Amino acid sequence: MGEETFDMIIPPGTPRSIIADIVNNFDVEIVHRKERMYFANMDGDMRELLAFRGKKDVIEKVQEQVFQKLKEFIGEE
Repeated sequence: MGEETFDMIIPPGTPRSIIADIVNNFDVEIVHRKERMYFANMDGDMRELLAFRGKKDVIEKVQEQVFQKLKEFIGEE
């Protein structure tokens, strides 16, 4: 039996350059996930989203990296 994998939903609107950087620098794959959305004008609408999938320790590092790069992208850092 293989090691358990975890998913991190890629925030909608994340630049492709950030996604590519993560895929090139971490042992993750991009997968599709269907999730119900409950914000803006969506009331439980099912949407297909992208996610990074990998081992827990890798996904934790990916999460830190994604949010750091998003902060830089929008000018908060």
